Amino acid sequence: MRAHPSALTRTLALAAGLTLVLTACSGGGGGSDDHTSAGLASCATEGKANTCNSGATRSGGTFTYAIEKNIQQWNTQDSNGNTFENGEAVAVVLPQVFIPQPDFSVALNTDLVTSATQTSASPQTLVYQINPKAAWNDGTSITADDFVYYWRTNDGTDCPPPPAGDTTQTKGCLPSNTAGYDRIRSVTGSDGGKTVTIVMDKPYSDWKAMFGAGTPMYPAHVAEKLSGARTGDAAGMTAAQLARGWQYFLKTPPSEYATAGPYRMSEWVDNDHATYVPDPKWYGKTKATLRRLIFKVITDATQEPTALSNNEVQGIYPQPEVDLVKQVESIPNVTYTIGNGLTWEHFDLNLHDPVLGTYRALREAIFTAVDVKQIIAKTVGQFDPKVTPLYSHNFVPGQAGYQDVLSATGQGSGDLAKAKKYLTDAEFTGVGTALKTPDGTAVGPFNCRYTTGNQIRQSECQILQSELANLGIKITIKPIGAADLGTVLAGHQYDIVVFAWVASPFASTNAQQDWGTGGGGNFGGYSDKTVDSLTARANGETDAAKSAAYLNQADEALSKDAYVLPLYQKPTFFAVQDRFVNMRNNSTIVGPPYNVGQWGLRK
Repeated sequence: MRAHPSALTRTLALAAGLTLVLTACSGGGGGSDDHTSAGLASCATEGKANTCNSGATRSGGTFTYAIEKNIQQWNTQDSNGNTFENGEAVAVVLPQVFIPQPDFSVALNTDLVTSATQTSASPQTLVYQINPKAAWNDGTSITADDFVYYWRTNDGTDCPPPPAGDTTQTKGCLPSNTAGYDRIRSVTGSDGGKTVTIVMDKPYSDWKAMFGAGTPMYPAHVAEKLSGARTGDAAGMTAAQLARGWQYFLKTPPSEYATAGPYRMSEWVDNDHATYVPDPKWYGKTKATLRRLIFKVITDATQEPTALSNNEVQGIYPQPEVDLVKQVESIPNVTYTIGNGLTWEHFDLNLHDPVLGTYRALREAIFTAVDVKQIIAKTVGQFDPKVTPLYSHNFVPGQAGYQDVLSATGQGSGDLAKAKKYLTDAEFTGVGTALKTPDGTAVGPFNCRYTTGNQIRQSECQILQSELANLGIKITIKPIGAADLGTVLAGHQYDIVVFAWVASPFASTNAQQDWGTGGGGNFGGYSDKTVDSLTARANGETDAAKSAAYLNQADEALSKDAYVLPLYQKPTFFAVQDRFVNMRNNSTIVGPPYNVGQWGLRK
């Protein structure tokens, strides 16, 4: 999931000096010592994260990029659709105001807006100047109406969530993140709709996260037409009309409606591939040079090196594993890089479970029994010895604001004696044999869930299984279908789950989404008034240091409740054929396709 779902630049979390790339190599038998000046090798050089593998392009060629999950719904703003692969696929054809960069900064998308500025602090006022040329490919101009539609479908009130009895979740909007949008007082257009003025009801520090930053805009006029609303009147749409638009974008691939990108989607074959071709109606300054772009679904990561070697795909972005890295090293004319970014691995507990949700001592015992260093040594540490335990829920090492708030709790230490003491002090019985709650209810068996085909996460569940057996807790390991992670999380169909948040560069927004009561990424049902208050204060604080301090205070409270156990900052692995340029790792919510319009054959 992305950290919608599950993401830090801005005044608050711009990661100055953060070491993004750990290694960068070329394949073809040279192994890890074969560093060249071409391809991705220069990404390891400080200051080169955004420019490595740059070059002029020539027209022609097909580039096929592997994605690891099928796309079952297309609204990346939706809590169930806010997956990493979905975000990659729709961002090729849909616009966004700011785009996260490989160095974790954010860049203004000047194809969409020529400027985006805060013009007043009290009340906080934001002004966006839309590019006069900006238009959807059916000829409809991109205007303030598109901003109004985005706001009203994501503020949590104008298009309320589906009622509890709506198991299909089709009678409302279910935004993955309302942060910022729930603070807007008004969105108005002027200059023919090309100037957008937003007045905030409350200050919002991460305002650059709105209207994009990994979650693109959808065409308001399409939603208006299909819902029976007046064209250009997103402000007047009823809740039912907003919901109809929301559901349409959820069910419909972008090949079926107006888009605005260097490519248009020409075909979607379910569980197989999406095809994109250059859009002749694209108004932007950089024109696509590839003849065809394909996103190929390969749900078994172990098959990706073979597909790359056989020229079935020309680029892969799998979670690195020892054997996979070795295979790619041996492929001729392939360049690759391993890097650390804003993606982090974690175990989550489902607090909707009556036992896990009731007994904090049980949760503390579970997380304390887990030895994170052992997990690292048996998984990612085998190919990246620099990986260390992560001790924060909101920041990664090297990032402004990072603070160790977790190790003092003992969680992740593997201290079995301390874990057992939590249980005996809370009057659990059967500790180490068959654990029972103080009232005699059996604890477990619990399932540990991971995405099928991911050997590292399977191993993480197996290690957890072994460690919790020492407490008298039985764990069954239950894989999740490659395309079903979002459904499983949103439906609370797990006891313990291991996955990674793929974050955007906005820490306070991430925190509200993932830890706030009712947050779009808060799948396990955590709720704490102190955490809610502190994350809200962080969101409204424009001083970076103060905002980070609030987030770390919130993290202390969150950590004590033992809801999510951070494991490590997850290495990312990107490999491409070296005949292509302008492709590079971007370990944020947007992934390598952040600059897809620049991709092409080396000239």
